[in-house]
Amino acid sequence: MKNYKIAVIKGDGIGPEIVDQALKVLDKAGEKFGFTCQYQYTQMGGCAIDETGQPLPPGTVNVCKEADCVLLGAVGGEKWDTLPGHLRPEAGLLGMRSALGLFANLRPAQIFEALKDASPIKAEVIGDSLDIMVVRELTGGIYFGERGRCEKDGHPAAFDTEMYTVPEIERIARVGFEMARKRDKKLCSVDKANVLESSRLWRETVIELSKDYPDVELTHMYVDNCAMQLIRHPSQFDVIVTSNIFGDILSDEASMLSGSIGMLASASLAEGTFGLYEPIHGSAPDIAGQDLANPLATILSIAMMLRYSFEQEEAAIAIERAVNEAMKTARTPDIYEEGFKKIGTNEMGDLVVSLL
Repeated sequence: MKNYKIAVIKGDGIGPEIVDQALKVLDKAGEKFGFTCQYQYTQMGGCAIDETGQPLPPGTVNVCKEADCVLLGAVGGEKWDTLPGHLRPEAGLLGMRSALGLFANLRPAQIFEALKDASPIKAEVIGDSLDIMVVRELTGGIYFGERGRCEKDGHPAAFDTEMYTVPEIERIARVGFEMARKRDKKLCSVDKANVLESSRLWRETVIELSKDYPDVELTHMYVDNCAMQLIRHPSQFDVIVTSNIFGDILSDEASMLSGSIGMLASASLAEGTFGLYEPIHGSAPDIAGQDLANPLATILSIAMMLRYSFEQEEAAIAIERAVNEAMKTARTPDIYEEGFKKIGTNEMGDLVVSLL
């Protein structure tokens, strides 16, 4: 029987309660599909600041490096918003990505059958179904480039630098091609090559790499057009690969097609099978501890973990089906509609477990 070692960071706000539900589902999946999980708990974010004064204590990185993957709840909150940037909870997440080499962010944007009516996009635009994967470069580009304050023409000024190397582009593009190869064999590379030199290098590099993937249809799109097309005709996309800043914006836009941010999982992958899995929503401190939070995004992050880090595809599919079935009868407050049973965080976790 396979045993997986998972570093667990419950985080801030609703993080602890949604992670607890996800682990409940993971344990049940292990019972059904023949694997076990060993959990090592550690801290990052606001709770770590309160205890250690640092958003990412050194011990946390060590625990994560010794694990097969990481499960993260949520970090941040108004309590820490006045701290300097390098001491805010979000700095811990950036530091984690760098320390663990998490260069590829996978953000699925899909509409579950049970939630199709919740999408803000008209049914005739969505079509029969929607399943887009945004592959975002995570450790380069403008978020990690040279930055600073200066003076220009006698006025205060600031700068942030966008830079990519060919190996960085090749690495993330290969993830995009491999992902497309396993899906509908369509990859759209998004850049701003009509304006930015870094985007011109991006496009040149992706085109050269495409020679290794003759079975994948490669297209290119400027980021502003892509933002429009995601609303106008989202079903044209299968896999989108793009830079850090463009991916940050486009993945959030794509996520809203689903109708609820509380349903959206994500994975941040390193070389090999190591990854960090988390829901994309925030820590929602205003509802923390009230049994109101939707745990389904975290549960779906567990499904991604099983698929991408542990190659437990059957278990991943079973969890996704259980989530869809659960929503046919019951909803947490954020996705509640008349005619369904309104339930809380814990009961939703129990319902998914019962449907596995």
